[in-house]
Amino acid sequence: MFRLYFITTKPFIMKLYLTVALFSLVALSATAQEVLETGGKKMPDSWIDKDTHHKVVKLSAGLTGNSLSFYFHNNPFIGNEMIFYNTSNQPAEEVTDMKREEAKPVNVNNRQIFSIDLKTKKITQLTNCSSPMNGEVVCEKTKTVFYQIKDSVFALDFATRKSKLVFVFPKDFQSGISTVNVDGTLLAGSYATPAEKEILKNNPNKSSYFNLIYDAHLPKTLFTINVKTGELKKIFTDSAWLNHLQFSTTDPNLLSFCHEGPWHKVNRIWHINVVTKKITQVHHRTMDMEIWGHEWFGKNGKTMWFDLQQPRGKAFFVGGYDVATGKEIKYELGQNDWSVHYNSNADETMFAGDGGDPGAVAKAPNGQWINLFIPNGDKFIVKKLVNMKHHNYKLEPNVHFSPDGKWIIFRANFEGESNVYAVEVEETKL
Repeated sequence: MFRLYFITTKPFIMKLYLTVALFSLVALSATAQEVLETGGKKMPDSWIDKDTHHKVVKLSAGLTGNSLSFYFHNNPFIGNEMIFYNTSNQPAEEVTDMKREEAKPVNVNNRQIFSIDLKTKKITQLTNCSSPMNGEVVCEKTKTVFYQIKDSVFALDFATRKSKLVFVFPKDFQSGISTVNVDGTLLAGSYATPAEKEILKNNPNKSSYFNLIYDAHLPKTLFTINVKTGELKKIFTDSAWLNHLQFSTTDPNLLSFCHEGPWHKVNRIWHINVVTKKITQVHHRTMDMEIWGHEWFGKNGKTMWFDLQQPRGKAFFVGGYDVATGKEIKYELGQNDWSVHYNSNADETMFAGDGGDPGAVAKAPNGQWINLFIPNGDKFIVKKLVNMKHHNYKLEPNVHFSPDGKWIIFRANFEGESNVYAVEVEETKL
C-alpha cells in the first residue's frame, strides 16, 4: 500500500507533496495489471501482453479441463452471453441421465455446453448429460442452442434451460447438423456415404484423409431439417466433398457450402437457395494456383468474406463478394499478417485474424499473432493484439468480435490446457 507522510505548514511544499502523491497513486493504479509475456506458463485471470500492450482476459477462468469457443463462422452469442464448450469432470449426482448410485465422475472428454455473461463474467453450465455432444449451432433470434448426441438432435431453450428432442436421424441416413438459419426454422447438414466414413475411420489425421476423400469423388448430400415438424429434406447431391455449411446471417433461405479438398484444385465457395435450389458459385479463379476459402457472412448478410491468395502462398488478401450483385473487393495484407481464419465486427469496419505458424500455407516466419485489421483503401492497417508464440496451432484460435466490438475472443493452449480468452481492441496506456 502506498503511504505518504509529511509535516509542513508551507503551502507550496504541501502542494508539491500532494502532486507527488497523486502521480504515485496513478502510477500504482496503472501498474496494478501485470505486464507479462503471454503463455509458456500458468497465466493470471488477466494481464497486459508485454509485446502489444493489450489487455487479455481468461474468460474460462475457474473451470478445469479444456474449454473451447466456437468455430469462427458459427455465431456463439445470445445477447451479451457467449456459448462455449468445456470438458470438466462432472459429479455423478449432477448428471441428468445417470443413475445416482454410479458414484463416479463422467469422463473428462464428456463435452458439455456452458455460457458466460461477458459483462459480469458469470459462467453457467447449461447441460449435464452423460454423453458428449456436438453442434456449435445457436439461433440468437429464438434464443436456442442446438446440439447433437449420437443420432439425436436437441434444442435447448436458453431462457428456461430446458431441452427438447427435435430430430432422430434414421439408420440409413446417419449424419449431423452444422448450422441453423437466422429465424431458427431450419437446420442444415451434409450426409456422407459409409465409404467416406470408412476413409475417415482408417485415416484419422487430416494429412492422411484430406486428399483421399477429395480423390474419391464420393456423392454427398445437403439436407435441411424443419425444427418445428422434424421434416428432413434432401436438397442437393454432388460427387464432391460438400462441407463448411453456414446459413446467411439475414436470409433464412440462403445456405453457403464449399467443395472441400486441396484449395488450388477446387472451386470452393457456393450458395444454394434451399427453396428454389438455385446454385451460385462465389468467386472464380483468375490465375494458376489461386485459392480462396474459410468464408463467412458479414453481420448484415450483404457480403461473404473469404481468405484469398493470388497465387497461393505469395500474395494475401481478404476478399469480399457482394451477395446481391456478385461484385468483389479485396484488401491486401502481408505474409506475417496472414491468418488461418478471419472475422469481422458488426458493421464490417474492422477485421480480426488468428495468425498462423510457419508450417501453415503462408510459411510466415513471424505469423503467430492475434491481429486487428482496419481497411485503408485497398490494404489493411495491421495492429498486433496477442503474441501467440507459445500457442500450438494444431488448435485453431478462431476469432470472434464481442457483440459490442470492444473485444476479440479466441481459444488457445499457450498455458497447456485450452482456454477461452478475450483481448481488448483498445491498447492499454501504461
